[in-house]
Amino acid sequence: MTPLQRAFHDVLADLGEGEVVSYGEVARRAGRHGAARSVGAFLAEHGSDLPWWRVVRADGSLAAHKVAEQQRRLRAEGVEVTGGRVTDAMPR
Repeated sequence: MTPLQRAFHDVLADLGEGEVVSYGEVARRAGRHGAARSVGAFLAEHGSDLPWWRVVRADGSLAAHKVAEQQRRLRAEGVEVTGGRVTDAMPR
């Protein structure tokens, strides 16, 4: 992994149960403010062993291609999801 990918990995691995963040927040925590799209690309390639379901778009919406799975996992962790969006407050 590149240093940036390692930073994304570490941020994602530290997300706790029920903690939901945006792609932009992951980038910010990794020290790369503005690299939200890079987080998405990283998750597409390396996300299977990380809690990908805890990462949503800035408006709280879920991944279009994984809505049902992401919603199921988030709800199992006590996160409120309505209409394909996280309705709990979350860091952006």
